[in-house]
Amino acid sequence: MRLPIDRCTNPRLDADAVANLKLSNVPSDHLYIAEYAHMEWRKERIAPYRPLQLTPLSLGLHYAQQVFEGMKAYRMNDGRIGVFRTDRHAQRFNASLRRMAMPEVPTDMFANAVHTLVDLEREWVPPGPDSAYYIRPFVIATEERIGLKPSEEFMFLVGGGPFRPVYPKPLRVRVERQYTRASKGGTGYAKCGGNYAAAMLPTILANEAGYDQVLWTDAHEHEYIEESGTMNVMFFINGVLTTAPLGDTILDGITRDSILVLAREQGIPIDERSVSVTELRERILDGSLTEAFGVGTAASVAPITTVGIDGEDYHLEIKQDALMFGFKQQLLDIRTGAAPDAHNWMTIIDGFVK
Repeated sequence: MRLPIDRCTNPRLDADAVANLKLSNVPSDHLYIAEYAHMEWRKERIAPYRPLQLTPLSLGLHYAQQVFEGMKAYRMNDGRIGVFRTDRHAQRFNASLRRMAMPEVPTDMFANAVHTLVDLEREWVPPGPDSAYYIRPFVIATEERIGLKPSEEFMFLVGGGPFRPVYPKPLRVRVERQYTRASKGGTGYAKCGGNYAAAMLPTILANEAGYDQVLWTDAHEHEYIEESGTMNVMFFINGVLTTAPLGDTILDGITRDSILVLAREQGIPIDERSVSVTELRERILDGSLTEAFGVGTAASVAPITTVGIDGEDYHLEIKQDALMFGFKQQLLDIRTGAAPDAHNWMTIIDGFVK
């Protein structure tokens, strides 16, 4: 379905700044908007980027009924624009919405919103290899009401802008033993805003202690590694790619899934199991843990060079031929068209805008 488009009359696009990677986290000129009421999504359109008009008593402002996604469009080597794994992001988006008692967005509606916006904003997509156009779909509860209840009115929006990697150098991380990111039965697997707000204080404290991020541990014993900051975390232990199994405390990362697919194709052994802090320390000391890295949409593949455990730092050598860099290059080659897209992960953006 073709979306109605109200084109921006005063565009802020600076093509030279985009091409020379001078912009990051700057919103592009347009925004997709849809509204939900009376049990249906309606009023789909693309409008100029602008502040939203919300009643101060919108339920989403008070009770955190809000869900978002993060995905990217890439400028390919031949100049085309491609979006990475739209369907997979739509699936995760809807899983988060279900958990937060919010209406799902049909996959075709989600894809059309994302692809039309990217097609309209294609000049905002920077060249590679590590830059991209970051896409932010989100739903917020907008019903005006005092008192806790699930909202019956929502807005679905998609915005975006040029983006550069968030971790340009290897990471120093600290095992978090006091604060908890997620617990059994909670919302850890959902991309809802409250999860990220609760993570801010322990991250600030880790930053003040000289670390870039935290390694989250389980809520019960604070002994088993779950995630790293806003990323899934992976280890190579005795040549086995090891990562925490999915569950209600682990975000089902699209980059995580993609790397596991690539690893299986290469015959790399995989073990989806919990790694304890005790094992992490021992495996670093005996040399059997050779690589540790975070994986996520914003970070791509982020090598970990230092792990702080209970006040003591443990160091990992980052080797240029590390397998994690091979995964990063494979993903880059698929996203830029340098390698075949055997899994049809890329949607080529063309023809969504008249």
